[in-house]
Amino acid sequence: MKTDVIVVGGGLGGLTCARDLARAGTDVVVVEARSRVGGRVEGMKFDDGRVLQMGGEIVGTVHHGYLELAAELGLTIVPSYTDEPGMYGYDMLEGAHLGEDWLTEADLASFARLDEELLKIAATVDPADPWSHPDAARLDRLSVGALIRSLDPTWMAYRLFEAGALSAAHGTLERGSVLAWARAAAGVGGVLNTDYSQWENLKVQGGSSVLVDTLEAELAGRIRFNAPVASIHVGAPCTVTLISGEVLQADAVVCALPVGPLRRVGITGLSTARLQSLHRQRQALASKAVTVFDEPVWRRVGWNGLAVSEHQIGGFWIQGESALSSLLGPEKRGYIDAAPPGTLTQSLLESLERLCGGPVDAKAVLWRHWGTDPYTLGYVALWEPGDLTAVGPLHGTHEPPFYVAGSDHWSAGYMEGAVRTGRDAARAILGQPRPSLYVES
Repeated sequence: MKTDVIVVGGGLGGLTCARDLARAGTDVVVVEARSRVGGRVEGMKFDDGRVLQMGGEIVGTVHHGYLELAAELGLTIVPSYTDEPGMYGYDMLEGAHLGEDWLTEADLASFARLDEELLKIAATVDPADPWSHPDAARLDRLSVGALIRSLDPTWMAYRLFEAGALSAAHGTLERGSVLAWARAAAGVGGVLNTDYSQWENLKVQGGSSVLVDTLEAELAGRIRFNAPVASIHVGAPCTVTLISGEVLQADAVVCALPVGPLRRVGITGLSTARLQSLHRQRQALASKAVTVFDEPVWRRVGWNGLAVSEHQIGGFWIQGESALSSLLGPEKRGYIDAAPPGTLTQSLLESLERLCGGPVDAKAVLWRHWGTDPYTLGYVALWEPGDLTAVGPLHGTHEPPFYVAGSDHWSAGYMEGAVRTGRDAARAILGQPRPSLYVES
């Protein structure tokens, strides 16, 4: 078959791109390896009728692209967990704490110094071209951990910095490039991703899977399910060969696959530099857990449901009225893979019981191991020291008739990145002017 555009990958980036192309009258087909669309945005129906978000769920006021799309689709945006009253939780190795009374003034000052330093660097970075920064190579090689140590933090503050990074599935502080962190802040007008009041304060009513469901309904008849791709040839025409052996043809191809699975697809017709840039990116291997209750157990102790953890398993935020979400990043993959049956859930509940000061009655703990999912092989983009320089300025750009979309090609919020890059790819194909991808908050 021959079509105008083939979108490879039915995640949020691919769906957004296909939706904009279809609305412009383009003959577009989405090929998706799974039996569902959404990629790393996935709703799971629980036995009591609740739809739980097993992947992406939260955005913030700084994520204008996502919010704009949601408005176009007629969806309602509501506050997320950041409106929950109560104290923050800290599940430290020597015991759990609620609130900050146990921290010293020096500990709190350490946090302020890091924020000030990162924002000062961010103010000098062009988020669309961080490679042009006069000190780009050094800042990219410099780890966030090394930057923190140069500011002479207290020992407890450093432990909390590390616990926060691990609980957000970013990887350890040694696996974060200062240039990449500064670029992310610059990309949303100078707001650090640790500022949850602006990065994670909003969500679609019913969950982000509602946005995916709405896009899928609009693209009815244009999606091929259970159609994993074996190879892509970029030419005139472009050809996409499925694992089944079927060959599809189009005038253009949009690659909306995560960078891990992309490495398994044979690609010809692209420049060597382009392939090297695409293959040099990496993702954080992560798992997500959702703990379901009959009631919000955290409120009984005045906890706001948000916690970081130093333990192998732990860290929480509120997903809904009676559910908590947890992320476990790359440093915990070995522990997860080696865990005997049931021990991951047991460890998660033990963390929760430490924070709640006693037993909790959980209906279920549901797991989604994105790092080992063959069609994901990761969760959020991971920029280790040196990665941004190695990937280079081809990051997020197109080589017509080959276009890219998806959160890996963005720097500031992974669902935001999927939406923005999907729309950018559609505009490029349609010959429409490209707006500034980075906007001030």
